[in-house]
Amino acid sequence: MTIRVCLAGITGWAGSALASGISQTNDIEVVAGVSRQHAGRPLAEALGLAHLHGLISASAQEALAAPCDVFVEYTKPEVAKANVLAALSHGAHVVIATSGLSDVDFDEINQVALQQNKGVLAVGNFSMAVVLLQKCAELVAKYIPEYEIIDYASAGKKDAPSGTTRELAYRLSQIQPPQVTVPIDQTQGPVESRGTTLNGVQVHSIRLPGHIISAEVLFGSIDQRLSIRYDAGSSAEAYVEGALLAIRKVGTFTGLKRGLDSVMNF
Repeated sequence: MTIRVCLAGITGWAGSALASGISQTNDIEVVAGVSRQHAGRPLAEALGLAHLHGLISASAQEALAAPCDVFVEYTKPEVAKANVLAALSHGAHVVIATSGLSDVDFDEINQVALQQNKGVLAVGNFSMAVVLLQKCAELVAKYIPEYEIIDYASAGKKDAPSGTTRELAYRLSQIQPPQVTVPIDQTQGPVESRGTTLNGVQVHSIRLPGHIISAEVLFGSIDQRLSIRYDAGSSAEAYVEGALLAIRKVGTFTGLKRGLDSVMNF
């Protein structure tokens, strides 16, 4: 059975790469797409994929008029939650690729998914290398409870921390909350210099030209330190394999799962 996909953000950097990746599969097809900038254009023309049919829609609500099995959210943080809830109300499973959603947002989405008997898979980063970063960091956090995270991204990235870093902070906090020698509120000087506290973890977001997406976990103990770091390349190709896996797996459960590894075997 072919999985019908509505892809929000279909002409974006990552969305267009995913659409191209889907076109090379035998079990997934794009049936609708969302892009405000290219609304009204034929899918085939906008993406350069001749076999696609239909027009690009300006909104998720409009695109969801075409029946789909999975809605992939790859747009912007300010509209992501509304898009996800609209997709669930239309009876679609959802893969969330957009960063910037909070734990409170995820709690609400989970409740709606359970009510609709649908699956939602929220993935901060579809790279297999990021999955390994997360798993390795979780292992270290069991034994070295003093750690902080540095979040690097391009100068134009508005959301901070990134979805990759938010997910990483959440996961490490579930292993054990980090130990802080000097409580953050006892910092002498601007408390902002210690970054933001996310799930009890100190996160420092850097936004500068020359960066794409990087995440680094720094662990420290007596007279030694360990760092684990991921750096993205300039293309979106590294995210396609993981996104295809997410699309194939999101219909196998009910409610919200976080992280690509939640549907992988380790």
